[in-house]
Parts: sequence; C-alpha cells; structure tokens
Amino acid sequence: MIESYRNATIEDLAAIVHIYNAAIEDGISTADSYKVSIDSKIDWFRAHDRENRPILVKEYQGKIIAWLSLQPFYPHLAYEHSARINIYIDRNFRGKKLGQQFLQEILNQAKKFHIENFLALIFTDNETSLKLFKKLGFKEWGKFPEIANIQGSQKDLLILGYKVEK
Repeated sequence: MIESYRNATIEDLAAIVHIYNAAIEDGISTADSYKVSIDSKIDWFRAHDRENRPILVKEYQGKIIAWLSLQPFYPHLAYEHSARINIYIDRNFRGKKLGQQFLQEILNQAKKFHIENFLALIFTDNETSLKLFKKLGFKEWGKFPEIANIQGSQKDLLILGYKVEK
C-alpha cells in the first residue's frame, strides 16, 4: 500500500536525487541537463521550510517512490502566498495515477501551507505532466518560447497556475 505523504528528511535525499536524475535522463521534465549529486542538493534541501514550503515524499514498502517540493515563487513579500510546485515519480510507478493522487492531496492542503496560488513550470513537450496538471484544474498563465536549451533542443516553457478557492 502506498502511504500518505510525509516531510522528507535528509536521509531521504539519496532517493530524491535518484528519482530526479532519472527525470534528467528523460530530458522533458527538468532544465538540468546533467545528473546531480547528493552533495549538490544539500543546500537546496535545507532551504525548504518544513511547515510552509516543504519537500514531501511518498513511500511504498519502505522505499521512496515520489517526491514533491513547494518553494517560494518569487522572493518578495507580495508573493508569499504563491508557491511553485514540482513533482517527480519513480519510473516504476509512473502511469499508476500516483502523481494525480499526490498532487490532489497537496492542492487539498493548500491552506495548511498558506498557499493561494500554485505555479508549475512545464516544458511544452512534457505532455504527461501538462495533462496531469490541467486535469486537476491548472490553467495556462504564461509561455516562454524557446527559453531553454536542453541537450541541444530548444524548448518552450509553460507557466500553469492554480488559484485556490477561498
């Protein structure tokens, strides 16, 4: 049984990096072009606020199979209730609606995290993520044409937004 989400601990960082590096290999869900190390992600991990902008994980039989991070959208007080959301699923668990379940759980908990707006930055060729986020009510709020060069390929980036109902 897949467990409910929990806050990630520093001990989870190796599994988080492993899942992330698989996404880098896929070339459609992150702007990183080269695999990252655990050491290179320690400051990123520690920069997350466990209460309001955490890194969350899901486990299956004691193994981390998905992670999600919430981070400030922009470092100004005017944006304190907006958060960028990232979600990554272990390759062996993709296509099983885990991403949909995890994302919906977090949208339902928006008030707990003091979030009024979620933003997701997704490349236009990442059809799976676009479908997932749009299915859960995210709308296109902006587009940056050919803003990224990933492994020699120019990519358009969409900003999807979700306004939390008050």
